Amino acid sequence: MRIHYTGTLADGSTFDSSEGRDPLEFKLGAGQVIPGFDKAVTGMDVGDSQTVEIPSDDAYGPVNPDGRQSFPRDKVPENIPLDIGTRLQLSGPQGQPIMVTVAEVTDEEVILDANHPLAGKDLTFKIELVEIV
Repeated sequence: MRIHYTGTLADGSTFDSSEGRDPLEFKLGAGQVIPGFDKAVTGMDVGDSQTVEIPSDDAYGPVNPDGRQSFPRDKVPENIPLDIGTRLQLSGPQGQPIMVTVAEVTDEEVILDANHPLAGKDLTFKIELVEIV
């Protein structure tokens, strides 16, 4: 499937859009998009448009408190930016990349959050089915 979409949060702010880009292409039911998105486009025909609300459980899931970890600030290299909201890549136990967000910084510690930035948020999508491939 190929779709154009605009995703917004409860406050109306846009977090992602295909505007100005090629349509998003994905295979329905293959786990390439959030579950609620698969459900939303099921049954749509080419040219159909709709606006759907996807609860967090069908989007990026709830916030996992275990996804936040504290690190001693003096152990973070000086060249690493620690502005709140900065996305960083760490290496997991087997060397796999783990994306984290700087959530909090004090004189003693840095709290990094491995939750998806949209975890715990209900999402609204305006969807237009462009093509079935």
